[in-house]
Amino acid sequence: MTKANPPPSKTSPLKVWAVSDGRAGIEAQVVGLAEAISRLAPCEVTVKRVGWQGNIGRLPWWLNLLPKRWLTQESGVPDSRNPDDWPDLWIAAGRATLPLSIRAKRWSGGKSFVVQIQDPRVPPHMFDLVIPPKHDRMSGDNILPITGSPHRVTPQRLAAEYEAFQDLIEPLPRPRVAVLVGGKSKAFDLSSERAAQIAHSIQIPLEQDGGSLLMTFSRRTPETARALMTARLRHLPGVVWNGEGPNPYFAFLAAADYILVTEDSTNMATEAASTGKPVFVLKMDGSSLKFRLFHEELERQGAARPYGGAFHGWTYTPVNETDRAAREVLARIGVEVAQAVAEPEPAPVEKAKAKAKPKPKARPGAAAKAPTEAAAPKVRKPRAAKAKP
Repeated sequence: MTKANPPPSKTSPLKVWAVSDGRAGIEAQVVGLAEAISRLAPCEVTVKRVGWQGNIGRLPWWLNLLPKRWLTQESGVPDSRNPDDWPDLWIAAGRATLPLSIRAKRWSGGKSFVVQIQDPRVPPHMFDLVIPPKHDRMSGDNILPITGSPHRVTPQRLAAEYEAFQDLIEPLPRPRVAVLVGGKSKAFDLSSERAAQIAHSIQIPLEQDGGSLLMTFSRRTPETARALMTARLRHLPGVVWNGEGPNPYFAFLAAADYILVTEDSTNMATEAASTGKPVFVLKMDGSSLKFRLFHEELERQGAARPYGGAFHGWTYTPVNETDRAAREVLARIGVEVAQAVAEPEPAPVEKAKAKAKPKPKARPGAAAKAPTEAAAPKVRKPRAAKAKP
């Protein structure tokens, strides 16, 4: 970037936009970094979800010559070049944002400090700061490599999410084992055979030594693998979430004594490693040099180990790269960080209204399928416990 950013106002909160295409994993990274910045300095954070008309979003950024013309109205990117209409910080991730991130500095009259998360696969000098994972092996004056990815996990968020699901989780015996299951990606897959192996390796120690299961699936989990793992493990005490009703993901992280995560997800592994709890990595079909480097980095930091069929504990310093990245961003725009401010409210989504979550209710003895509309995931009590009427 060639134009210097004007110093931000010392009296007004920083105006921060968290920009993505709205996919959960990508949005979590930009919102996570924006929220981390807002814990260190007064900010007004707005979530922007970029949408493109037709197939324009699939074009290489350099062929999208007039990007504003092809944006959907809901994207919320201003037509004007008035600096007042633009943020102090533009934080973006994902291919869909590149045509905008590359031009945001110019469109804002030099006001916006442009941060691009992940490897943008374009010359990094087009941005003020690039924050890729270390396993992408990027380097440069405006590059800040971090372990994994930025995320939204904080002790305060985990405590609040656990409270919402406390009635489901509190009766379950310890150790509580959270199992975070990903799915098909460019490098990995979860075949029925592999899913059966994973389920068996979890079932045996829980049956022999006791404990309970907290299992959740991602949107990428193949339906056959999801059904197989649910069928194999449904008899164990615990909670299985299959995508319906309120998501207990953060509550699972809060409640778990051990966390198992499939090797395909940088986000889930980084979030798990931020808790300070033992993280076990589950082998999938496929391989990837980048993911091998990532897991080796987590192992060097003491956070993760390959899963070998047994649960055991250890301690380590929680991986807190989101906070480090937030401090670097503020340092680069000349904002002094004295101390952390209060935990902010979740960032509002542009042109979208959040619906309040109903309080979940336990359903002992329910079928393996998750509850219907707005209900909580099912709970299975320990065998010795009596079901409530």
